[in-house]
Amino acid sequence: MVQKIVLLGLAGAVGTLTRYGVSGVVQRMAGISFPLGTFLVNLSGCLLFGLVFGLFEERIGLPGELRFLILTGFMGAYTTFSSYMFESVTLLQHGQWLAAALNIIGQTVAGVALTIAGLALGKML
Repeated sequence: MVQKIVLLGLAGAVGTLTRYGVSGVVQRMAGISFPLGTFLVNLSGCLLFGLVFGLFEERIGLPGELRFLILTGFMGAYTTFSSYMFESVTLLQHGQWLAAALNIIGQTVAGVALTIAGLALGKML
């Protein structure tokens, strides 16, 4: 169990550093105020998450532990947006339209509202 946690932490560290590097380089190169670096990281994370999951499920018989390290460790640190989108797509694929809509709209609206609340609370304290 300790080894699994250490490996998960290492995979997460690599994902974090990759996100930081990609986002920073893109943002500097773009030279605009729009958060293009984060935008690109989130979208590339969705593509990578789907690609890795699809390869593992359909083509490559890698152990579940390795899939866990890549998807939860690396991809989870690279962007949790990819997990959010994958879970939403899975709901859609299973015909759970209401649950998918609640997940997408709920997290987006609640996320904005709670960020505003957190900023206001942080200023008050």
